[in-house]
Amino acid sequence: MVVGSVIPFAAVAAGGALGALARFSVYRTVETGFPWATFIVNIVGCCLASFLMFRYGIYADGPVKTMVFTGFFGAFTTMSTFSIDTVNLLTDGAYWKASANIVMNSVVCVGGAICGRYLALL
Repeated sequence: MVVGSVIPFAAVAAGGALGALARFSVYRTVETGFPWATFIVNIVGCCLASFLMFRYGIYADGPVKTMVFTGFFGAFTTMSTFSIDTVNLLTDGAYWKASANIVMNSVVCVGGAICGRYLALL
């Protein structure tokens, strides 16, 4: 393997470690009967990733961009946990909470990405 081809993997690993630690910190801080921690990491991640992409992403390239977007945000935000949280709410008969979770993580997170883009282009 050529050394240059290792750099993107190392960048993703480093960013992923930082993103996973950040996400874990939110989960340790926010413990309730509703999956607020998942919602928080998703909305913050969508807004911040969009802001950074539209402010700096078109100029950035290489390992830093790979570390931040693929590594950090890939580990920080989470579709799988959102899906499992929703299934657990449905299984528990908490249909309104499950519906709210779906709307919040879909509509609000896309709104966060729009907001991040808007702020970046100011």
